[in-house]
Amino acid sequence: MSLSKPNASPATNTRNRISPSPTSGLCVVCLDGCIGLCEVAKSAIRGRELIYPQPFGKIVAGSEKNYPIDFSHFNIQGTCVGAVGIEADSDKAIFPAVDISIEVGAKSKIKLDVPFFTGALGSTEVARVNWEEVAVGAAICGTIVVVGENVCGMDHKAEFKNGRVVKSPELERRVNTYKRWYNGRGTIVVQYNVEDGKLGVPEYALELGVEAIEPKWGQGAKDIGGEVKLPTLERALELKKRGYIVHPDPENPLIQKAYKQGAIKEFERHSRLGMVEEEAFYKEVARLRKLGFKYVTLKTGAYRPADLARAVKYASNAKIDLLTVDGAGGGTGMSPWRMMNEWGIPTVELECLLYQMLKRIEAQGQYIPPVAMAGGLSLEDHIFKAIALASPYVKAICMGRATFAAAMAAKTVGRLIKEGKVPEEYKKYGDTVEQIFVAAETLKAKYRKDFEDIPVGAIGMYTYYDRLATGLKQLMAGERKFALKHITRDDIFALTREAASISGIPYVMDCDKEEINRILG
Repeated sequence: MSLSKPNASPATNTRNRISPSPTSGLCVVCLDGCIGLCEVAKSAIRGRELIYPQPFGKIVAGSEKNYPIDFSHFNIQGTCVGAVGIEADSDKAIFPAVDISIEVGAKSKIKLDVPFFTGALGSTEVARVNWEEVAVGAAICGTIVVVGENVCGMDHKAEFKNGRVVKSPELERRVNTYKRWYNGRGTIVVQYNVEDGKLGVPEYALELGVEAIEPKWGQGAKDIGGEVKLPTLERALELKKRGYIVHPDPENPLIQKAYKQGAIKEFERHSRLGMVEEEAFYKEVARLRKLGFKYVTLKTGAYRPADLARAVKYASNAKIDLLTVDGAGGGTGMSPWRMMNEWGIPTVELECLLYQMLKRIEAQGQYIPPVAMAGGLSLEDHIFKAIALASPYVKAICMGRATFAAAMAAKTVGRLIKEGKVPEEYKKYGDTVEQIFVAAETLKAKYRKDFEDIPVGAIGMYTYYDRLATGLKQLMAGERKFALKHITRDDIFALTREAASISGIPYVMDCDKEEINRILG
């Protein structure tokens, strides 16, 4: 069975006329007379537009590739004996007593109420229009929210002096939205890439009161820089003038003619490739700390294993406050579709490599940075397994697309409630936000009159994160682990020999052999 689905995907709005070849994805019989339904045929008509998931600005997309190993190839252990982290008393060792709060950071600590946070919301349209829902949601959940790359550069109202940003209403909005609801737990992190660095985004973020800055090496969905689509020639010219790579070239008279004739409907803005160098990285981290940032974190993607080793080693030497490692298979607001499916190391394999590398530098007595794992994670069992797989190094889970899905769905349902068009799926619960959203009354009691200012999407994100927290506590209680620090690799087992070989996690039939022999004699 093919692991991939070339040439026909809902992400690119393509399909086959008849059964496809498992290798090429083309229809087994390609008919002269077909108008072009598959990706190859549509590409003959719309070209580069078919590289990206559609419709841009309204979606986040995730890989549909069926990777050979994923977290479903592991199961969580359970036991009926004792308790770790609490008194072994049936009246005390109950799942609500499980502590899932964490701390990350080198010297100063960032305290989080939950061990998961949202991925970066950058300059894509879908990120911009959903920022308030996710930022407020993260703040009231007591966790981290990340402002992605290129926000200042994409801000139409931004002001620049000598090539440096001096005012960005969009970044101000993002920072202030989170700050208003900040409860002392978590923080707001601002990412920056090559263009952001040239524009002075870190310095400007510091002026806005941001305490955490994140150099971005990459992400799990692509191995090139940030990308967005631009709907007008004027916008394309503006972004090129600000130093971005814009494709096709909006200054080319032939391209301008094609745009005016309607053949070209959009342009692409691309960020430059970062060039990681060890000494330059250390100097930049030192510079950021000297500027006044309290926390310096690092985000890296699903690059080749040697690049992961660089991230681990450099993060250790620079004493980074949090290293986020993003595996292939996760989501994005704008990445080439085939790249998203066919590039990069999948999350499980990447985390297994990460574990081996962290174990090596620990054996050398080196600093171990707190690690967050990302890449297609969405539910409480994923969170448990990802923490266990690289225990004790993975402290938190970064969830981008899943967080978006919760916030966007809740926002839509909230809008329909307001319009008096309650979806049939939810009519059985009532016709108000308080009746339909199960956590709404909890938030209303906590925030009182300010509850009316909480976006419904944020209520949905809070409700989703509460579900994750509750489910995680139940899984941990079943394994008799009453705080996250007690989770170990022994808390999961592999369901296949291949998963065991890749991870070093015991195969199910090999678990507990010594203890079995001791018990049975």
